[in-house]
Amino acid sequence: MKKRIPNTDLFSFPLCLGSVEFGSTMSEEKSFRMMDLYVEQGGNFIDTAEVYADWLPDTDKSIAEKTVGRWMKRRGNRGSLIVTTKGGHPRPGQMDTSRLSKQDIREDLHGSLERLGVDQVDLYFLHRDDESLPVADILNTMNELVKEGKIRYFGCSNWRKERIEEAQAYAGEHGLQGFSANQPMYSAAHIDETKLSDQTLVAMDGGMEQFHQETGLAVFAYSSQAKGLFTKLTNGKLAFGDGEIAPQYESAENEKRLKGIQQAADELGATINQTALAYLLSRPFPVFPIIGCRTEEQLGDSLKAAALQLTDEQAKRIVQ
Repeated sequence: MKKRIPNTDLFSFPLCLGSVEFGSTMSEEKSFRMMDLYVEQGGNFIDTAEVYADWLPDTDKSIAEKTVGRWMKRRGNRGSLIVTTKGGHPRPGQMDTSRLSKQDIREDLHGSLERLGVDQVDLYFLHRDDESLPVADILNTMNELVKEGKIRYFGCSNWRKERIEEAQAYAGEHGLQGFSANQPMYSAAHIDETKLSDQTLVAMDGGMEQFHQETGLAVFAYSSQAKGLFTKLTNGKLAFGDGEIAPQYESAENEKRLKGIQQAADELGATINQTALAYLLSRPFPVFPIIGCRTEEQLGDSLKAAALQLTDEQAKRIVQ
């Protein structure tokens, strides 16, 4: 069931396991159990980052990475996983201070290698962009790290389409490795970027979808379940206009999308959550949704989406 990440020799399970809460709001024991269950079902891609949980008070720095690293060491399974993480994120509380200089990137990567207990990261993402820096400087640094054997492939997260295009063009013109993946905010929900509390986040839009369709660049979608929006709307835990929905998802467009998802779920005999994830898996370019689960039941439900496939008509009904 694993799918090749284009332009790499890496094969990933269709769904990636998010680790934002590992070791912090989720205990290490429970985090280990969630990772165990994920790999038992064939999973091999656990999404983490140098900065995860650093925004919480009294939390060990980079605790998510450390938790994943301790789990890999305990299980002895590094060889069966795609080891991945993200760096280059501004320090919490200092979002205006870029950390994409050569020194910053190297500092983050070396710290991640130590915390994860590995000599090499298979797929390393730059967590933010700094558009005041030339893409040439960033791409040259990443290629140095590839040549040194510290990373195999690299991608970007929260980069605008135009900057990704510029980076890919520079890499092609200079015979360098370019981005092998993009990690934007992406789900079956319509996202109003103007209402995001963090304006450094970048969501998938029509232009970026067209770019991915034309290039085949892989997408690793974060917030792929839109904070459980459609499931919570269906079971009555949320309602449009109640003030509880995240502002970026509060729209008439998502009211229409809910109906399309409900219809497709009925036709497939699937849950709302599974159907929303299946929408991403059915896109005309490679998408690997990153799932966030707080319980074993949620994880089990989400993983079943890997076997679903929406028809073109079902997918169109969701976003028409």
